[in-house]
Amino acid sequence: MADAERVTARQRAILTAIVESYIETGEPVGSGTIARLQGADGTGFSSATVRNEMAELADAGLLEQPHTSAGRVPTARAFRMYVEQLSGGVNRRIDGSRLPARSRMQIDSNFVGLAGTQAVLERTSHVLATLSSGVGVAIVAAAEGDMLEHVHFSRLTQARVLAVVVTRSGMVRDRVLVLDKDVTARELEAAANFLNENFRGWSVERVRAELARLVERELSEYRLLVNSAQELWVRAVPGDEARAQTVYVEGVANLVGSQEDRTRLRELLVAMEAKERLVELLNAYIDSRQESVRVVFDLEEHAPEMAGMVLIAAPARMGGESRGTVGVIGPKRMHYENTMNAVGYIAQVFDRMLHPPGE
Repeated sequence: MADAERVTARQRAILTAIVESYIETGEPVGSGTIARLQGADGTGFSSATVRNEMAELADAGLLEQPHTSAGRVPTARAFRMYVEQLSGGVNRRIDGSRLPARSRMQIDSNFVGLAGTQAVLERTSHVLATLSSGVGVAIVAAAEGDMLEHVHFSRLTQARVLAVVVTRSGMVRDRVLVLDKDVTARELEAAANFLNENFRGWSVERVRAELARLVERELSEYRLLVNSAQELWVRAVPGDEARAQTVYVEGVANLVGSQEDRTRLRELLVAMEAKERLVELLNAYIDSRQESVRVVFDLEEHAPEMAGMVLIAAPARMGGESRGTVGVIGPKRMHYENTMNAVGYIAQVFDRMLHPPGE
């Protein structure tokens, strides 16, 4: 009975009841509890029958017993099977439109009056964290051809500069640059003025190409200015950056208390703060071409500090194109149906949030 296909319909029903009871209470589940739950559904399984089936499920690696006298808890394989059951078949329960009306109204009300991609994404991570009691994550990539609105450079310390790049889509990206040599505030102002006066309204890709061309053409002091502007621009908006992705994270505090291993929790918090790791994680698992919500259980294969955590995510689309990812990271014991439907709903209406009807 090692394969999922060999699990009987009755065993699936019992396993579903165990998973949902464990999600609700966080406590190991005994056969008596499941017999009472199943009895309420009219299926009438006796405690002895449930006990025997639970033993079979344990032998199949779907249940484990944390203590000798305790009930059973679902394994990662059981959660995976449970999610597959929610997502497939004639009784599928995962669809953004199936999110309870109250939750849909809560989501919609949170986005009323917001303008710009940045504001929407910040609110998205907050809403997902609130609805899931996990970590809400929103990642957006600048659209290919996104236009430059404004750039600003500020000197922090010797050879360290804060660059702020604003695009016409509403994206604001800030980056601390570590330069090979120190620059004065006057030089930074001159470089920013040069970029803003000459390249406002240009795509970020075209700015990069034109700066490279000007460096080859221009001489003397003007060449020095172009060189300085090019170095700052390339470091502020590098060409090999993962599509200039900006990350919004909220709800890390929701995980405190949900993990017994405090050392691993600290590692997880460090990973959450290092947002580049989240970009890598979502890029590794979420395909921009997919249309549905994906649930990933084996995060530790890509990020060891994520062991025991689950990712629920979907591509966010604007104008029919994938422009990023929205999702939730949380412990295996989470309410999958609500969280998956919330992620799906936000992913579906993302374009409407940024471009309301009538615009």
